[in-house]
Amino acid sequence: LGKNPDVDTSFLPDRDRELAEQAERDRLRQEWTLEQERIKNEEVSITYSYWDGVGHRRTLTCKKGTTIGKFLAMVQLEFHELRSVSPEYLMFIKEDLIIPQHYSFYDFIVTKARGKSGPLFDFDVREDVRLLADARREKEDSHAGKVVERRWYERNRHIFPASRWEVYDPKRRYEKYTIHGGEVN
Repeated sequence: LGKNPDVDTSFLPDRDRELAEQAERDRLRQEWTLEQERIKNEEVSITYSYWDGVGHRRTLTCKKGTTIGKFLAMVQLEFHELRSVSPEYLMFIKEDLIIPQHYSFYDFIVTKARGKSGPLFDFDVREDVRLLADARREKEDSHAGKVVERRWYERNRHIFPASRWEVYDPKRRYEKYTIHGGEVN
């Protein structure tokens, strides 16, 4: 009795094949990392409103990898009344969610994150979708992000629109479009 050369042995351990697979994994990991870095360095225009009870809409261009904290530091330079306020005392609100400062725009773009009233990953702004169309049907249109002072929020958190705002939780899914806290199909 001898060995049969026609038997499939691909399931058996093979050092050369394992080394080739590991090299391919490393190459793909490096390729993916370079692609993510390229995406993070792309520029994105963020339309936002400095909100002090009245919106002051502006657009700021930054890289997709910019954190919300760095973005708020750039916004601080845009408004004279914010120059005395530390960026830590500013808040960024997008689609009725308070976005913590450690997140980057890239995080929302890659995960296609959704907010209470629209996408968190779209920073171009059209007109308010709730005014132009049926509010029960969500569109891919996005609202301008709001930049507010924490002090203003603490004083006005019981008044609309601040009464709708809540802290962003990446584990929570916002599947349906909501108005005034009530679910709408």
